[in-house]
Amino acid sequence: MGNVIFDMSMSLDGFIMAAGATPDEPLGKGGERLHDWAMSGDSTNDELMAGTLAEAGAYICGRRTYDDSIRWWQADGPTGPARVPLMVVTHQGPETSPEGGVYTFVTGGIEGALRQAREVAAGKDIYIMGGPDIGAQYIKAGLVDRIGVHVVPVLFGGGVRFFEHIAGDHIELEVLSVHDTPSATHLLYHVAK
Repeated sequence: MGNVIFDMSMSLDGFIMAAGATPDEPLGKGGERLHDWAMSGDSTNDELMAGTLAEAGAYICGRRTYDDSIRWWQADGPTGPARVPLMVVTHQGPETSPEGGVYTFVTGGIEGALRQAREVAAGKDIYIMGGPDIGAQYIKAGLVDRIGVHVVPVLFGGGVRFFEHIAGDHIELEVLSVHDTPSATHLLYHVAK
């Protein structure tokens, strides 16, 4: 069975979203800067992205991420032509969704989404993406095996913090890998259980 990995990009001062979010800039003013590393053309970044896509059997996100991103993702989802299935945790599915899309809307909570993701992942890794709230829910439930952080050399000074919803919890981590590039430092941790 693959690992469950909570994976996100973050500013050096701990934000996964800059202040001033709007429908046109759901990651806040300048927040897209957090994803520049994925399209930088740097060989290490490209290898990490290719490895993630090769290992990913399914993704999980929350409804807010889906709503904020669907106009860019369209039917293929966040992985584009790779078309990796995406479970969307929601209280209620949308009225419409792209025909032939990779989306499954799960109203059975985080455990239900993970169960469905495991069914389609066929033993590959499952990535939790999109927001700190859903990641924190999985971490607090003891369902995350690894945490990936892509630290981008930028200071936002405000916005939404990566681990804002973990307050009060003490979680031991073990370093699995560190890859440093000019556009991001990529950290992968094992969650000690």
